[in-house]
Amino acid sequence: MELIDISDFINKKITFREKSMFQNDVDQNKKNLSKNILNKSVLVIGGAGTIGSSFIKEILNFKPSKLVVVDTNENGLTELTRDLRSSDKQFIPKVFLTYPLNFSDRLFKKMFNEMGPFNIVANFAAHKHVRSEKDKFSIEAMIVNNVFNAKELLDHLVKNKPEHFFCVSTDKAANPVNIMGASKKLMEEMILSYGDKIKISTARFANVAFSNGSLLAGYIERFFKKQPLSCPSDVKRFFVSPKESGQICMLACLLGESKDIFFPKLYQKDLMSFKKITEDLFNYMNMDIIECSSEEEAKKFKIDYSKNLPYPVYFFKSDTSGEKLYEEFYVKDDFLILNKFKSLGIIKNSSYDSLKKLNKKNKQLIDIFKSKKYNKKNIVSELKKVLSNFNHVETGKSLDEKM
Repeated sequence: MELIDISDFINKKITFREKSMFQNDVDQNKKNLSKNILNKSVLVIGGAGTIGSSFIKEILNFKPSKLVVVDTNENGLTELTRDLRSSDKQFIPKVFLTYPLNFSDRLFKKMFNEMGPFNIVANFAAHKHVRSEKDKFSIEAMIVNNVFNAKELLDHLVKNKPEHFFCVSTDKAANPVNIMGASKKLMEEMILSYGDKIKISTARFANVAFSNGSLLAGYIERFFKKQPLSCPSDVKRFFVSPKESGQICMLACLLGESKDIFFPKLYQKDLMSFKKITEDLFNYMNMDIIECSSEEEAKKFKIDYSKNLPYPVYFFKSDTSGEKLYEEFYVKDDFLILNKFKSLGIIKNSSYDSLKKLNKKNKQLIDIFKSKKYNKKNIVSELKKVLSNFNHVETGKSLDEKM
């Protein structure tokens, strides 16, 4: 088995774009981007992940004077530093610091107050997987991180105002059917309610191909460990490359107006099925697949690269909680601006309650978490009360029950 050129495969078989779909918008706005970044101080929270690190690489092209990166993933921060310092002609500011800590910790505020002020603050620290909503504990952790911690950060930023604040969202926030999407919709409402106090923007976008923790990135791990693959046969998603994810966030952060929600101009024809991507990946590697009827059957096959045997793959119909067969970026009542950028649309009138009402919603959820008898059903019921368009899909099955 040969090493895979992931970037080449993404361009040729997933996005079908040799050049980033956002590159023209970046090029056309270079002067404005440089004005907002050159010699400025930047704080990136959750910067060790795929999207955060891609954002950092795009920002560095415009030479900020200071870059501070915070993430709970110490190993990820180490790899980010090695990656940047191993890249030819990569600009790195003299002040480049990484801190393995949680942005909700007391120590984060201590660091912020001493290392700041920051001109640009971008938050990528989020629970982003539907897999992470299996029970009451995982759900509480998700809502605390995506909503409550985001609010605490906003309260701190109001007292220490950056020129730009960006908080990443997800396409799953549009008509959410899973708790992750619902938590991000609540996060969107929360940050929009602060939009008159500080300049805030966000972006909903597609799956990032081969991002950390994704199904496709998991394939690489399975190959190394000589383990079979499993893949939903009926799920389609929009995809962007890691570079594209960084660019859309940079454009949204620096060129958007306060309360803007950005999204990529991708359409139904751009949806890609995981099954098709999986088949194309094996064709790209000149390997054959043997389709299995179950996980048990797939695990019985011996994987031996030296003999070029067919690789066991189990394709299944999606039946886990919170899964949509497709995704969307906006709802029918959203007011869209489609002529400002070539590759990006903007939602201008996304609805949100006053901060007072949102604090009340938060308290309702906190009260559920404090109760001794709370469970997943109670939380979903409360989320439906605070989000009118939340239509949770419950099947009684979690992704953690699958390979």
